[in-house]
Amino acid sequence: MSAVAAAVLTHRRPEETGPAVRELIELARAAGARLLFDPDEARKHALRESETVALVASLPQPADLCFALGGDGTILRGLRAFAGSGVPVFGVNFGEVGFLATVERDQARGAFERALARDFDVLKLPGIAVAVSGPAAAETAPADAAGWIAINDVSVERQHGQRVATLAYAVADDEIGSVRCDGLVVATPAGSTGYNLANGGPVMAWGVEGMAVSFIAPHSLTARALVVAPGDTLVIENRSSEEPVDVVVDGRPVTALAAGARLRARFVDDQGALAQLAGVSFYGRLHQKFGRLARLR
Repeated sequence: MSAVAAAVLTHRRPEETGPAVRELIELARAAGARLLFDPDEARKHALRESETVALVASLPQPADLCFALGGDGTILRGLRAFAGSGVPVFGVNFGEVGFLATVERDQARGAFERALARDFDVLKLPGIAVAVSGPAAAETAPADAAGWIAINDVSVERQHGQRVATLAYAVADDEIGSVRCDGLVVATPAGSTGYNLANGGPVMAWGVEGMAVSFIAPHSLTARALVVAPGDTLVIENRSSEEPVDVVVDGRPVTALAAGARLRARFVDDQGALAQLAGVSFYGRLHQKFGRLARLR
């Protein structure tokens, strides 16, 4: 088996992840593996080029694996960076919930050894393809020709200081409703335990196909969550009189949807690859993460 080449991403607090990064470098050296760090990671951890440490101009780069040391945001960054490539992301939780994490921080050393030996399973994650049309809106981040891919969720949100939004939603040519609200969230099964869960939307087990739709502070007694079939396209129209709404993909604002403009969301298979240790189940993880939070309260 050839030596592993692994990209490394960490969250913004290097004082927390630094010891684990140094331990990973030590284990990679012993295993003959190569670790790839972009300039930001090299600066955060004061790294220099070596036989084990490769300083690259940017990520993604050709790799067998991506280590993500942080919370769900860092793991999502890895999943987006390597979306569609099949490169598995091995998450070590240095955040709060870490629902997408493979292991907790106190398990890092043994987990690194298993990952470098490629001793893990890979869970394929779907995504949501997002595109907008209609009146021009100022973009805050560039989109490629296909728009954007969300691994967790895409939300359409009332801008700060603006009036409540009016959002209509339809599946294909069939309008379902129009709701005055602070926003709307469309989530993958992986993302259904995030913003969607906070809205009271349905939790979808990993492996289920479809998109969960839930509302942020709806001004209605009848706005209900919805699961859209994987072959259907969800269309969201901003029917506010003049106020734009923000489009946020995996927690990152990407554009503003002007009044009268539309967003289309479509379920797409095999966008992310998440490393999993044998014996870990979605339902066990659900109990471990959210059962624990309930006990802490």
